[in-house]
Amino acid sequence: MSIARLGAISLDSDDPSTLARFYGELLALPVVHESDELVVLKAKGVFITVERVLHHSPPDWPDTTVPKQMHLDLFVDDLDKAEQAALAAGARMPDTQPSPQKWRVLIDPAGHPFCVTLPPGSP
Repeated sequence: MSIARLGAISLDSDDPSTLARFYGELLALPVVHESDELVVLKAKGVFITVERVLHHSPPDWPDTTVPKQMHLDLFVDDLDKAEQAALAAGARMPDTQPSPQKWRVLIDPAGHPFCVTLPPGSP
């Protein structure tokens, strides 16, 4: 029996509203709470929260001067279509792509790296 269950994934940003809109659009998630300090998106079985952090320093991936603390892997059926949709929603593409045939690293509007990736076991 587990001690706890995953309730939310929290992302830091100096602009929670912009970052929440980005992930809301990318994942088709509704906003269930919004204030200047916190925006909450509802996903199936878990929430994504975006919390204001003044003077937020985004990771400088792939460098490690400011390391990434976590990243999201978003499962997709088509890497090219997902990449284009994410870029249209406000993501940017870094120069480094370790395994572009299996996943694409993108950078969200607050500077966090995330991946669109084929699910495990995909051809």
